[in-house]
Amino acid sequence: MQRTKVFTGSPWEPLVGYCRAIRVGNRIEVAGTTAMKDGAVVGVDNPYEQTRYILQTIEKALQELGAQMSDVVRTRMFVTDISKWMEIGKAHGEFFREVQPAATMVEVKALIDPLLLVEIEAEAIVEDHR
Repeated sequence: MQRTKVFTGSPWEPLVGYCRAIRVGNRIEVAGTTAMKDGAVVGVDNPYEQTRYILQTIEKALQELGAQMSDVVRTRMFVTDISKWMEIGKAHGEFFREVQPAATMVEVKALIDPLLLVEIEAEAIVEDHR
């Protein structure tokens, strides 16, 4: 089965051996995405802004693979401070209020950079419009 991949140009993609998103058939998997741009953290100390940036990045990857946010069926949110869940949830709701994918939010000890507060994965299934 054909695999179509999206890369962001991150130096970690070839080093670790992953892509931002991959489409196989009508299924798309988006890797854990953080608020990093050109090696710098976006929205330092602001989980709401980090979440918005992450979801915009996920949206761009989906679009490159012929999908949209309404095709998302699951998100997984990894957060470093669960007490900030309302701010993160508010941003998530702005993107998914009508879609309402299955969603999980768990607190983790740390992410790859101590300034990162949120990491999100997404799964989408693209409807066949033939």
